[in-house]
Amino acid sequence: MIAVRVSADLRAGIVASPAYFKAHPKPRQPQDLLQHRCIGCRLGTAGLYRWEFEKGGKEVTVGVPGPVVLDDVDLMVQAALDGVGIAFALQEQVASHLAKGRLVRVLEDWCPPFPGYFIYYPSRRHQPPGLSALIEALRHRDRGRP
Repeated sequence: MIAVRVSADLRAGIVASPAYFKAHPKPRQPQDLLQHRCIGCRLGTAGLYRWEFEKGGKEVTVGVPGPVVLDDVDLMVQAALDGVGIAFALQEQVASHLAKGRLVRVLEDWCPPFPGYFIYYPSRRHQPPGLSALIEALRHRDRGRP
């Protein structure tokens, strides 16, 4: 199999609105989330996502409590903006809100970068033309070319 990177490394962003943090203390470690309203995430048939953290080689997974469970990142971010609670999203999904002060990030030291997305395909000589075009486009994109 051959792997082609299709994104940069990713990083989780644990966020809530400034108004939420005016009424609730900021969590300092993942277990503190058990005392907060968190916006749950359902991943298809896999059930509720248990939030994953890592710091200094120590991995922690937390099944967070909360008033709402959603399966759409945009809705989770909107719920956080509306003060519903703390959301787990990718940093790039909340970057503009963080930059404008509409969201506040917490537990940043517990969210190290992790490998992004890759496309995997078999190393055959004769690829279907569509797959070959996609692979070539992704390779050029990775090099900063259009």
